Amino acid sequence: MGSKDPFCPRCGAAMEEAEIAGRVRHVCPACGFVLYRNPVPGVGVLVEMDDGLVLIRRGEEPYRGWWALPAGYIEADESVEEAAVRECKEETGLDIELLELFGVYSFPEGPGPSGIIIFYRARPLGGELRAGDDAQDVGVFPPDGLPEKLAFRTHREVIDRWIRSRSSVLRARVPGVLIREARPEDEEAVLRLLRLIPGNEDMTPAEVQAAALRFRESPALEVLVAETETGEVVGFLALSYMPGLTRLRALIGEMAVEPTHRRKGIGASLVEAAIQRAIRRGATHLLVDTSRGDEAAREFYHACGFEAGGVAPLRIR
Repeated sequence: MGSKDPFCPRCGAAMEEAEIAGRVRHVCPACGFVLYRNPVPGVGVLVEMDDGLVLIRRGEEPYRGWWALPAGYIEADESVEEAAVRECKEETGLDIELLELFGVYSFPEGPGPSGIIIFYRARPLGGELRAGDDAQDVGVFPPDGLPEKLAFRTHREVIDRWIRSRSSVLRARVPGVLIREARPEDEEAVLRLLRLIPGNEDMTPAEVQAAALRFRESPALEVLVAETETGEVVGFLALSYMPGLTRLRALIGEMAVEPTHRRKGIGASLVEAAIQRAIRRGATHLLVDTSRGDEAAREFYHACGFEAGGVAPLRIR
């Protein structure tokens, strides 16, 4: 705790050390105030730009001259989200949109006071990329070209996680198209494609809202999307899992491709990606209800190896 005892912030008396709740803490003998040293909250941002991450070169200690994510402490009068937007603007000059909460890490080892840092994924909406606040420089780095000197363990760990999450991107058999996990910003495109499935054309607002809620919050649902080089989502596949007593089975719930992009291999690429995801999760069979959809859909599933009629299983391992 240090050789010099602090003064009580409540009454001003010199504080003493005592064991409270299993730890040695500073306690005021006059008014009984206990000084709890709690971690300080901070926020960091993974700004995705030009297929890379925005990093700043630190201008202050610790780690002066090293690269880091835009980050800082949360002010008392702002929310975590407000702090993330503010810190990014101050250090990079960019106005951003937060996409999702990406991780929460603690750093009891320092440097500085023990703390907790909350990371968000984000994308730029405007502004000008320039070094600001206490940053010496700012730049955009691809996943395979990150600088060697990355400051802070928590920053290195969350960047490693971001790189691993991008490994789920798969090249489709169609040139210029990739298959990846859906992101929160894909919701509108997925709901639009959902209405292309026979029987979904007249979805009520309540049904659309329920589908949106499942897209956002269902932990048992994986959604894959097909994206063109221009960033347009032209297809999707929803994958869920059904555990049994002896084996795990995966189920294709819905799949749709834009009419102008059909018969180009995008649907088959989505199914191939679903098989890879299901195998990774330990599933032995991939199921699809081939009785749903029109004749073209049934022909497609049959061409992919599913049996015709009813819920057709495809053994994948």
